[in-house]
Formats: sequence, structure tokens, C-alpha cells
Amino acid sequence: MGVTVDEFIEMLGELPEVEQSPSDSWIALKVRGKGFGYLWDRTETVGLKATIEEQMALVAERPEVFEVQFTAGRFGWVVVHLARIDREELFELVTEAWCLTAPKSLVDAHEAGR
Repeated sequence: MGVTVDEFIEMLGELPEVEQSPSDSWIALKVRGKGFGYLWDRTETVGLKATIEEQMALVAERPEVFEVQFTAGRFGWVVVHLARIDREELFELVTEAWCLTAPKSLVDAHEAGR
């Protein structure tokens, strides 16, 4: 169990048009210029966009893996500790964050190609 930072970055290649925008302390994850996540290499954590309901459920079920990051509008961002989650579950959460952000036509094309 657990995902390394390198494995997480490799995972991003499975989604279309993911852009990585590095700063001094994190890497912003975007699709067509809109953010869906952040990677903090130093702490080996990822912040991902989710619905508020999903954010609350994840944190309530497994607070050792998930933390509330912040809420913005109808979205509840969640921090994920990479060492405490398996690849399949993390990829599902990253895909959902990407789908909440990407244009519908890109999401539809990606899902049709699966």
C-alpha cells in the first residue's frame, strides 16, 4: 500500500491534457488551464478537488488518509497522504477531480476511449 510521488506523477499521464505548473513549494495540476489538484513533494501529499459530500465522507471514514483542505463554492478539496492510499483508489480520486474540472467534451472523449 502507498504511492510514491513519482508513481503519482506517472499516473497523471493516464489522463488527457494534464498540465503540471511547478512553484517553489508545490506543483499545480490543471486541465486546459483550470486547477484540479496540487502536489506537495516535501510532505508527500496531494490536494484534490471533490464534491463537498465526498470530502466529508472521505475525511470521516479515514482521517489517517484524508484531511479537509478547504471548500470553494460547491467543491470540497481534500488532502491525500500518498503513503496511506493504494494506487487504484488514488487514481479514482484523481480521475474524479479531473472530470469535475475538464470540459465535458474532453471528459466524454476520455470515457469513450476507456
